[in-house]
Amino acid sequence: MTQPDPQTLAEQCAEAMFSRDQASQHLGMAIKTIGPGTATLTMTVDERMIQGHGNCHGGYLFTLADSAFAFACNTYDKATVAAGCSIEYMAAGQLGDTLTATATERARGRRTGVYDIEITNQDGRTVALFRGKSYQVQGSVREQGEPQ
Repeated sequence: MTQPDPQTLAEQCAEAMFSRDQASQHLGMAIKTIGPGTATLTMTVDERMIQGHGNCHGGYLFTLADSAFAFACNTYDKATVAAGCSIEYMAAGQLGDTLTATATERARGRRTGVYDIEITNQDGRTVALFRGKSYQVQGSVREQGEPQ
């Protein structure tokens, strides 16, 4: 059986993962673009995401970036999980903001990878910068049960 071209494979992987991703769906995230080693997701900040200072809670920003990271590093049909990540908050997210997380693959080896994710608001302002390190586990993304 022949593998689909890399773009089609990335799209199939994203579709399969998103159908199982209750967390991203629950937060209203949408996949805007997907490609080998890349992903762009959006999320609108709603009332449930506002913390005590009146801004978007950093955990929601982290979750958006982490989801973009997950979709980007799983575009090759090799089940991949986070090995570590960090985030730098640059500006506050506000109620009603449409946030866009753009994940870009920086390096990918046999089992590990490094991905940079930038979150911007609807005005193009950088809200956060996230770096994720991935680790490939056993299994297929499209035909996945639980990663091992």
